[in-house]
Amino acid sequence: MKIYILRHGEAELMAATDSQRALNAKGREETLRMARWLAPQLKGLEQVLVSPYLRAQQSWEVMAACLPTPGSVQQAPELVPHGQAAQVADYLQVLAREGVQSVLLVSHLPLVGYLVSEICPGLVPPLFVTSGLAELELEGGQGRLIGMIAPHEIL
Repeated sequence: MKIYILRHGEAELMAATDSQRALNAKGREETLRMARWLAPQLKGLEQVLVSPYLRAQQSWEVMAACLPTPGSVQQAPELVPHGQAAQVADYLQVLAREGVQSVLLVSHLPLVGYLVSEICPGLVPPLFVTSGLAELELEGGQGRLIGMIAPHEIL
């Protein structure tokens, strides 16, 4: 199974609560750049799991305009900044055993880094820039980091 983990785009600093922080203009532009880069590489996208926080929801909306229509889009309360990486990784293992081939997660620091190291034991949790993307492969219960890319690396 291919797993794509996206950290949301850059967001406004102030809002009534952290969960209500919206993407700013740079966040929208960088997320769009990432979506345009990713789209030709996807053969399909079966499932999307998105944090309930506004900036993650908005990041998915920007991505959705460029990516293949997924079979399922779900808001996942576990994908909040301090969610449990082990719980999310266990769910991804279940999806892999069920035959799901591709999943995109849209979430936050620090969860995105911890999730990579949970899926790929032995890796130090990588840092994600805003709109940064990690591609992983999960096969036979074993995870492997294929690569990471940041919006500023895309020409």
